[in-house]
Amino acid sequence: MGSLYSEYLSSTKVQEHYNYTKETLDINDTLSRRVASALIIILCCAIVVENLLVLIAVARNSKFHSAMYLFLGNLAASDLLAGVAFIANTLLSGSVTLQLTPVQWFAREGSAFITLSASVFSLLAIAIERQVAITKVKPYGSDKSCRMLLLIGASWLISLVLGGLPILGWNCLGHLETCSTVLPLYTKDYVLCVVTIFSVILLAIVALYVRIYCVVRSSHRDVAVSQTLALLKTVTIVLGVFIICWLPAFSILVLDYFCSVRSCPILYKAHYFFAFATLNSLLNPVIYTWRSRDLRREVLRPLQCWRGAAGAQRRQVGTPDHHLLPLRSFSSLEKGTHMPTSPTILEDNTVA
Repeated sequence: MGSLYSEYLSSTKVQEHYNYTKETLDINDTLSRRVASALIIILCCAIVVENLLVLIAVARNSKFHSAMYLFLGNLAASDLLAGVAFIANTLLSGSVTLQLTPVQWFAREGSAFITLSASVFSLLAIAIERQVAITKVKPYGSDKSCRMLLLIGASWLISLVLGGLPILGWNCLGHLETCSTVLPLYTKDYVLCVVTIFSVILLAIVALYVRIYCVVRSSHRDVAVSQTLALLKTVTIVLGVFIICWLPAFSILVLDYFCSVRSCPILYKAHYFFAFATLNSLLNPVIYTWRSRDLRREVLRPLQCWRGAAGAQRRQVGTPDHHLLPLRSFSSLEKGTHMPTSPTILEDNTVA
């Protein structure tokens, strides 16, 4: 046990593993790297702000305290933490990487794996909730909150365990020949295991949605069918965007398992694939607000309040406020002047 902790706190282990798995260490703090890091941090700050607005909207409005919105809020929480984790990852990359101890490196990469796991399990929880809501014949009430809390709690607990396995011992310290090229302190077996678990879960979610679609299409309740299909479309878009964003990163990790050390130069560019995957956390809040008029209004309320306060201040100093007309025009859209009369996308009270 003592030798294990001594390796975890060693200041040379990280450099030893990077020297073994990579032909060259691109750690120079160049201008292009600084610009790229700044852009990534700005992107991640936008992710944090977007998902924070969604969480505030869900928390402050009792209309959004239904199962579906709470699960979307849980997904927004995982996306928010993913943005924070990627900021930390960016700040601790480059020349800083080789100065880390193994335990610091595990914390840096483990946080990203935990948030990714939480996102996947949140998608699974949403699919399970939809399946139960569609197929349950009798109304359910008291067990609904319990089931939601259990699903959300279980998703985070499993995510913590799955992301924490390397720091608990499933790593390649002392076994360089088993190390991943993309993640030089993780074993290839662990990386492949995680990707396999995520892939199986995503396939299961797709199967659940296909089954839900078949059940809904066979229903004779026209109103319920219309609302449920709209909701199903929303969660299917969320799932599809997740798969599109993360498929390249999953593919590079699978390739890492089958490539021998230093034989696949594309693995040295894996950070581009993970940067692309981060776009998923940026797009999810856009999908929520685009598909739900009520949620969009609630999310944009802080901006409207800020502009209203700015307009009041200008009127106090005698400044004309004709430039505020676009806000009024937007408000008229939100009230439905130019919006279609179809039911609100995420409102699904008939099946929830």
